[in-house]
Amino acid sequence: MRLTNALGCWLVTTIAIARIAIRDHDRRVCSMFEQIAPENRSFSLSEAPMSTLTQAHNELFRRRPDECFSSVESLIQHCRNEHRESQDRWHLPARLQPVVVGGELSFAAGDDGEFLLNDWSFSQICRLSGVAKETVNRLSPDTARSVLRETLPNGAKPMQILTTGPSIRSIHGAAYSRLWNSELLETVAECAGEFSPPQTAMTGATGLYCGEQDLFCFLIDPAGWIEIGEEAFAPGFFVWNSEVGRRSLGISTFWFQRVCQNHIVWDATNVVEFTRKHTGNVRESLLEIRRMIQALQERRDERKDSFATAVRKAMATNVASDSDEAMKFLSQHNLPRDTIERAVKQLGHDGKPFTLWNLVDVLTHMNLNLRYAGDRTEADQKVAKLMELAV
Repeated sequence: MRLTNALGCWLVTTIAIARIAIRDHDRRVCSMFEQIAPENRSFSLSEAPMSTLTQAHNELFRRRPDECFSSVESLIQHCRNEHRESQDRWHLPARLQPVVVGGELSFAAGDDGEFLLNDWSFSQICRLSGVAKETVNRLSPDTARSVLRETLPNGAKPMQILTTGPSIRSIHGAAYSRLWNSELLETVAECAGEFSPPQTAMTGATGLYCGEQDLFCFLIDPAGWIEIGEEAFAPGFFVWNSEVGRRSLGISTFWFQRVCQNHIVWDATNVVEFTRKHTGNVRESLLEIRRMIQALQERRDERKDSFATAVRKAMATNVASDSDEAMKFLSQHNLPRDTIERAVKQLGHDGKPFTLWNLVDVLTHMNLNLRYAGDRTEADQKVAKLMELAV
């Protein structure tokens, strides 16, 4: 698969090409988001050295089998069913009363009846009461009921109770605005139909998850790969949401070279992230998520030509005919003497010509062996400037 055949960790080469290929376009994209993003939203753009993204990896190993889905279609259908079976109920705090039913702690919601608590809603109740969850868990149901009745706050504003079947999924104040997972996924499906999950992970998971607290999706464009020599680059994104307030709504788009079977994303660049709290008209964010995915697609189409042009020019540009000329060339670019000598010696040992691409490649691999991140960053910045000669 292309995901596993993109060999090597060639940080600087890709950073430089990305900077050359998308600098002007990203200025336009950043300006667009600055215009549409109000103060209660966050937006960031990173053109820093390559990143290793572990969000999908973390999700992979914290999800139970029943939270994993085999396809986007099955995940959307699950979220639609959950939406259809759920209901928001509004009650004043005084009408929310802990009760014991069948030996289990439950909650009576006014005239709507009695509901069980799941782990998340139980945690919310404990926080509202100002009592540690661990303490309540050690009490008998009858004692826990008495403690919560004594400590639950009263107020004049109604509480928003989300129920699904016999259980309370979440409890919020009036300021909370819910965005259903199905609404988010339908937006993604409409504008990113060519994106799909990466290769199946070692656990059998696909990168598509939805549990009682939140949703997370990892998608890539399998037809968006740009292959030049042994290098490959592709666009992808993470998207997440919580119907119960466990996490914000968000998306992170990026370009990457490799994804391993632990769903670690290696050599990611041009990482763009947007998040939004569940307040106000949170559905406005769906338009912005759509725009971010479309911007990723536009960059994909533009970069196919610009990546190829820059790399092919670097591969075809001979900067020296022998070791002495190569050392003289590199000395003009503020590189340490010992680094220059080792790079030139390595290329001579490998029998490779002194092209701009080969010099950047060998210097990149040498930088990976630097012990401190600060030293690596400084060295990467120096070497990255070499690729600008391919413009």
